[in-house]
Amino acid sequence: MNEVLIPLEDVNLVTLWGAQNEHFELIKKGFPKLRLVARGDELKVLGEELEQKRFKRVFEGILQHIDRFQNLDSNALEDLVGINGTAEKQAEKKTGESSAFKGEPIVYGPNGLIVRARTPNQLKMVESISKNDILFAIGPAGTGKTYTAVALAVRALRNKEIKRIILTRPAVEAGENLGFLPGDLKEKVDPYLRPLYDALDDMIPSDKLKDYLERRVIEVAPLAFMRGRTLDNCFVILDEAQNATDMQLKMFLTRMGPTAKFIVTGDLTQIDLPKKTQSGLATAVKLLENINGIDIIHLSGSDVVRHKLVRRILEAYGDI
Repeated sequence: MNEVLIPLEDVNLVTLWGAQNEHFELIKKGFPKLRLVARGDELKVLGEELEQKRFKRVFEGILQHIDRFQNLDSNALEDLVGINGTAEKQAEKKTGESSAFKGEPIVYGPNGLIVRARTPNQLKMVESISKNDILFAIGPAGTGKTYTAVALAVRALRNKEIKRIILTRPAVEAGENLGFLPGDLKEKVDPYLRPLYDALDDMIPSDKLKDYLERRVIEVAPLAFMRGRTLDNCFVILDEAQNATDMQLKMFLTRMGPTAKFIVTGDLTQIDLPKKTQSGLATAVKLLENINGIDIIHLSGSDVVRHKLVRRILEAYGDI
């Protein structure tokens, strides 16, 4: 039986092993062929060489996760160890469909929720925003464009890469007009911005989110409110950009300060602008696709992460 010693001098052992060693027990569960002995600032791994090598790869991932996020919860650990892998393979056999794509966690939400890229194109969004300052994510409903964009913004805020998040949408929807809705301006506008609030609710504890909104660390506002501003040291997301006109989208993009990141999301198959009004998103994609520092990612039905029927509905409407 081979023996490998792994030093743990620079690791927070409370975070690593968990309360009452619950994390240590989970790790052992993921490697039943090995004997693991934790003593002080070292871990002894006994077993066959191939299994030890697999353990070292997984354990390095756990340590990198702790170093990056400064925490480790049971859900994240199960993913890293692969405890649920067998169940996923069985489900794949039953349905005949591939199990969910799993990228690295982007951000951790309340109650152990892990927000991650779930398709290859969502992963492209994650990788692209580190290299480009403007990213267009274009695709049909349910492909996680907005959700992934909000997660990237929340991550940047938590990592202190930016000081503020600004989320905006054109206040244009199918056949409706703000003037006919009841209430003051905020009450009229909030229904249009609800999907953005929903994404934030998944990623930030409610008391913290309320504080951020009150202090305008996070701002959710209609696109018209962006006019005349310079948006700097912030992460800005324009959602439903297919409903912005040429002039509105030009106005928005030229608000960008020297240290800002912009993500523009939209679905060119669901334009709610009046007839004969050109979508600014369609124009922007044509004009800006070859500019260095701007990336355009097209998501498709294969990226749909809602109910499996959503993909089939999109396919059925494909020719309309």
